[in-house]
Parts: sequence; structure tokens; C-alpha cells
Amino acid sequence: MTNTRQESRQIAPHGSQLVNRYAAEEDVEALRERAASLPAVTLGARELSDAHMVAQGVFSPLDGFMTSADCRVVVDGMHLASGAAWPLPVTLGVNQAQADSLVEGQLALQDTKGMLVGVMELRETFGYDKQHEADRVYRTTEEAHPGVAGLYAQGDVLLGGPVTMLPGIPPLDPAALPHYRTPAEVRSAIDRMGWRRVVGFQTRNPVHRAHEYIQKCALEMVDGLLLHPLVGETKSDDIPADVRMRCYEVLLEHYYPADRVLLSVFPAFMRYAGPREAIFHVLARKNYGCTHFIVGRDHAGVGSYYGTYDAQHIFDEFAPDELGITPLFFENTFYSVRNQGMASTKTFNSPPEDRIFLSGTQVRDMLVRGELPPPEFTRPEVAQVLMEAYRK
Repeated sequence: MTNTRQESRQIAPHGSQLVNRYAAEEDVEALRERAASLPAVTLGARELSDAHMVAQGVFSPLDGFMTSADCRVVVDGMHLASGAAWPLPVTLGVNQAQADSLVEGQLALQDTKGMLVGVMELRETFGYDKQHEADRVYRTTEEAHPGVAGLYAQGDVLLGGPVTMLPGIPPLDPAALPHYRTPAEVRSAIDRMGWRRVVGFQTRNPVHRAHEYIQKCALEMVDGLLLHPLVGETKSDDIPADVRMRCYEVLLEHYYPADRVLLSVFPAFMRYAGPREAIFHVLARKNYGCTHFIVGRDHAGVGSYYGTYDAQHIFDEFAPDELGITPLFFENTFYSVRNQGMASTKTFNSPPEDRIFLSGTQVRDMLVRGELPPPEFTRPEVAQVLMEAYRK
């Protein structure tokens, strides 16, 4: 495997090199022939997504699914065995019977349709404590938490080792494909635009006025914005990817400078790990070339499992040079009637009754009733896209 050379003017990837674990075109046929005689392991949607994230360098410095040395220290200490900061396990689970049938060596990796997607160098099989991992990573052992539910559904034995993937694109909604770029491709686009300081913004929902406000505050400090919506697997009640992508497109068309914003998609699945996922999102965006990253209220949270600003407080547990990217912290923002504009408690003395803030549930209820969300919450063009989607 070769690593993609980085321009010195750009921020270095996490671990210094952008990992590339895709087979070279000239090696694909030999890999297919070799895989035909190997024992096979099926990757579910999440594992397949993770394998592609590893292969294209989103998870740099990881080169495959974690072995026990990395997994256990990540769970307990948010660092890899090498000492590099890393907050979340990236693992491949199988049942005990399948694990017993495997020996160290190469495995074929296939998707749920039985198609070959890559090979893995199996270096270790090991057990793990799911409840302990849930408690440490998600801060709860309740199966009602979607991340914990996914962990409990995973196989009881983990397989660790590097992967080599066939060239391809992670499973994506067709609406996301026009905006799909690998980290190397995003870095090339940043270089073409001449940006030196780039702020990333993570979202799994349409951008509303509060998001727009903090993005534009950040844009005053940097050269460009990477609007980077997550389009991998999310909760069933989240707004579909095709609707979200149309919302982003109309918003950027009317309200942002075209030469200062890059819309690209983040194909990882959502873990809902709150504070730890904030660190994960920061490091992944560093690999895409971001020098800064916006962390707002309840980043990557779900339900009431995390405090409003826990995802900001967790950065105090790392030395600045461990992450190598600058987080930008924003408090809860809202439309102030008295101020006639967006504000936060940091910038305007506004009593609660003066603030217009709608929850996602309230917005969905309005759309179901055929009511447009108010312009104080979201731009009219975005509201219209949402309304049309809910009429279908």
C-alpha cells in the first residue's frame, strides 16, 4: 500500500500520513483470484462502511479493524496503543462458531449479497465486554440508546487486522453521490481553491438559522467552509438523505458565497456517541484537510444521555497537540425577537420568552400539519423543500 502525499501547505492527516488501503488497479484481478480460495466473512452495512472509511483514509491512522491492543485502550483511554488520540472502537464482530472456524491468515470480505469487497489479514480473534464498552464509550448500558443497541447486536468475538479493499464507493443514497469525495479529493479541492484555513461542519439534519449563524461566524475567521453532512446510516426517524441534500443545495445557492463553501458528504454511519463522537468527527475532518471544526450544543447526542455541552468539555481531556486541529465552540443560538436577528447568550442579553427555537419534533409536527416553519427558524427555500417532502 502506498500513502497519498500531502502538500506541505495543508494540515497533516492524523498520524502524519493519509492511509490508502484500496488495491491498485493492476492488483485487483490477482486479489479476486486469491480471495476465491479464502474463508469468507460477511460485512454488514456498518462494517462495510467502516472498511471503506479505513481504506480511503477517513480513519487515518487506522489500517483495518482494531486488534485487542488498540480496542481495549481506546475503550478505556481514548488513545491507540501507539499513543495517538482515538476515541471510538472500529471493530468487526462474528459469532463464536464462525470465530472457531478461522485461523490467522487472509480472509475474504464480502457484502450481504455475497459480493467480494476486499480481503483482511486476520491477526487476532478476541472476546470483549459489551457492557463495559457501552458504559465507557456511550456512558450508558441502556439498549434504548441506538449506539448501544448496535454494539449489543454485534458478534461476541472480534476479528482484528488490516484490510485491503477493492476500489469502490461506500453504500450511499443516490442523492449524495454528486457530492461524494474521498479525503484526498477534498484536499485537492481545498488546494485548488487556495484555502489554508478550513472549518468543517458536521450535520445529519437540514441546516437551520442557528447552524447558519455559527457557520458564518466561523467563516469570518477562516478561508473556507467544508459543509460535511453525514449521509451514512442514521436513526429511522431522521430526515432522509435526499431531502437533506436538496436543503443544503438551495441554502448554498441563495445565502452563501460560492467560492468559500464546499459541499461534500461524510459517508460514515452515525454512532450517537455524544462527546466521544465529537472527537471522532474532529479527527476525521482533520484527515479531510480541515484546520478547524465547529462543535455546538449536544454534538452527536441522542435523547438525554449527554449534557448540553459535554461534547465541548471532553476536549479538556486532550492536550492541544494530540488532536492537531482547532475546535470552535459555540453556545446554543436562537432568533431573538427583540434583537431581530440571530444571537446567543454570549452575544445578547435575551430572556427565554424572547427566543424563537424549535425542536426537530416541533418542526416535523408543523410539516405534517402542512405548516411552513417560520423564517426565524429556517430559510423559506429550505422550508419549502421540507414541505414538499412531507406532502409525498
